[in-house]
Amino acid sequence: MRRYSQRNNLSALSEINITPLLDLAFVLLIIFIITTPLLENSASLAIPSSSAANAAVDPSKVQTVSMDRTEAIKFNNELVDPETLVARLTSLKSANPDVAVVIRPDRELPVQKLIGLMDLLQRAQITKVGIATKAESP
Repeated sequence: MRRYSQRNNLSALSEINITPLLDLAFVLLIIFIITTPLLENSASLAIPSSSAANAAVDPSKVQTVSMDRTEAIKFNNELVDPETLVARLTSLKSANPDVAVVIRPDRELPVQKLIGLMDLLQRAQITKVGIATKAESP
């Protein structure tokens, strides 16, 4: 009789039911699908800080480039084309390496046009660039 019971136990071990494992895998998959977007949206950022104070920018060294809805480019309130803008900024950069440029885009301007304007500044090797924004009223 013992031999028969041992054979029965061995045959039972060769058959593993994987249904509970699949259920567990699907439950874990659903949990990760639900929690991953929540983790990305609630990430808090700690901005790095430095003990060195930021150097103040001289207002006379700041140039303004604006682009309106019609994609007209103005350099210090003077209408220019892209090639003239690059030429003027290149000459300013060679005369003063610390020149800074503030971009004032129109609110309705497509992002691709703003990126194109930033590419023009990069061609002129301007590294100090800022984008003017207006604070939203509550």
